[in-house]
Parts: sequence; structure tokens; C-alpha cells
Amino acid sequence: MALDERRLAMLREMGVPFWRPLQLPDAGAPVDAAASGRAPASDASQPGIAPAAAVRAPVAPVAPAEAPAAAARLARPAPLTERRPEPQAPQDGSRMARSATAPPPPPTPTPTPAPAAGEGAANQNGSIASAVIATLDWPALRATVASCRACGLCESRHQTVFGVGHPRSHWMIVGEAPGEQEDLHGEPFVGPAGHLLDNMLRALGLTRAEDAPEDQPPLEPARQAYIANTLKCRPPRNRNPEPEEMRRCEPFLQRQIALVQPRLILAMGRFAVQALLRTDEAIGRLRGRVHRYEGVPLIVTYHPAYLLRNLPDKAKAWEDLCLAAQTMETLPPR
Repeated sequence: MALDERRLAMLREMGVPFWRPLQLPDAGAPVDAAASGRAPASDASQPGIAPAAAVRAPVAPVAPAEAPAAAARLARPAPLTERRPEPQAPQDGSRMARSATAPPPPPTPTPTPAPAAGEGAANQNGSIASAVIATLDWPALRATVASCRACGLCESRHQTVFGVGHPRSHWMIVGEAPGEQEDLHGEPFVGPAGHLLDNMLRALGLTRAEDAPEDQPPLEPARQAYIANTLKCRPPRNRNPEPEEMRRCEPFLQRQIALVQPRLILAMGRFAVQALLRTDEAIGRLRGRVHRYEGVPLIVTYHPAYLLRNLPDKAKAWEDLCLAAQTMETLPPR
């Protein structure tokens, strides 16, 4: 067996794939390693070691009869792998087309500006926010009360009953709700009950008038009284005020007290006492002592309309007026 055949047999036993040219060159002729494609053997004198140039790219062993076909396959260029084109960014035209079909973004909510005070600054139910009322001056407060529709009393009223008197009076009289005459005139405490109240104030040297007659000297706030009601609208048929009606109207009275800054408050009637003192106790148990409304001395007494129906209690009301006058004298000067 020739040397090359022995080497090939050893390669087969070792499982090393190889290929053999169609015609082998003469063993005695010199072989150019570069032309034959084989590298010089590292150690050809050692048996059993195949030259490194004999190992090529892994191919299946071929028989001598298949050598031409194998050579042709090896000479054939490897097939090119088809490469799919990479996705490209859409052009401006397609981007515009897709943006045209895409749903529009949700609209950005626009904050609603707060309504101006005194010009319809009302909630959906018609009530005015207490925080808004607490910032109003006299003209704005009067206009807001006149346009109020916070409760059902606005449907039956002729007009609102705001208040009367000097805006910085030392005395403040708080009544209950307007009656028929108050609803017609737009002023609290008119008619028989109003006349009785004027007599009671006159006995203390007070007046509800805001200005003195032209032929008299100006009035002093210490001798004046500001008069307001708990409700600004008359309940139908002079019925008792409902709790919701009082709650809706309470911020107006609170703002009036804050603007007047009275030195003493005279609460007349059960509903006025409930609104200011937050109590359901009877007037008979509350009168005769000094209460406080946000630090201001408060005296409880009967409503003039009640006194007209219960004449014996006028003496008790006079005692209450005397207590109010004594309390005022003990207060430090403003």
C-alpha cells in the first residue's frame, strides 16, 4: 500500500473527512505547496500523522468514482442566502396619512373662572358659596341678597329684606323672618311689631335711622342700632322657617355682623337665638344672662310680635333691655 493510501486509511479510521483530487501528482516530482493548496507537513517522517494540508473544509468522504462530481460541487460557488429587506421608517406622506386616520387626543380641560362676587356667584343649585359671601362689601352683599335663589322662598317673595341702620352702629338687633309688611316694604320690623321695637329702642336712647334730620346734629354710632333678620325672604303665610332655609341664609347674616362689628347684639325671637347661639333651649331659660357670639356680648329677649300677643311678658322684655344697657356701659370704649 502506498504511503498516501496508508494515510488515507488512517484518516478513515480516525473519522477525519478528506477529499482526494482526480489525479494525484507523481510521488517523485516536487510539489508546490502554494499551487496545490496544501501546507508543508509539520513532520512527514513520523508515521501516523497526516499533513495539515490534507485537512480541508468538512465534507463527506467520497469514493474514487465520485471524485469528478465532488470536485464539481466544490468548485460550484455557495448559494447566496436571501436577505429580507429591513423595515424602513415611513415617509412623510405615509406618516401624515396615518396621523390623519388616528383618533384625535382628548381635549385638555380648561379651568372655569370663578364668577365675580355679587354678580351671580352661585352654585348649580343657586346657593352662594360662604367663602365668597365672606369677602363681599356692603353694595355687593346687598346685590347678592337681592338676586339670591338658594331656596324655594325666592318663588313667593315680593322682594328681599336686607337690613336698615347705620353700617357701623354699636348696637345690632337680629330678628327672625320678614312678615307680610316687611315683604312689601323691603325693610325689617315694620307694622305693629316695628312700632313696638322703635318704642323699645327709644327708651334706651337708640334709633334705627342711619342719618339725622337736616335740622338736627349728626347721630353718633353709639346711639344707633342696625337691624337685620335671620331670613331675608318671607315664608309663605308667615310659617316658621325651615332648617334648610335658615342654613342657606345664615352666611348673609354672618357677613352683616362682620361688617357692622357691633359692640352688643340683641337677639329677638327663638329662631334668631337658634341661628346665633346654636341651641334649641327656650328663651325663658336663656334670658337674664349675657351670652357671646364670636366674642360679642349677646342678650336674648322676646320678639316684638310675641309681646303683642303676650302683654304680660313685656315686663320681662324691659328687664332684658336694662341688662343690655348695663352690659354696654361696662364695655371698654371702641
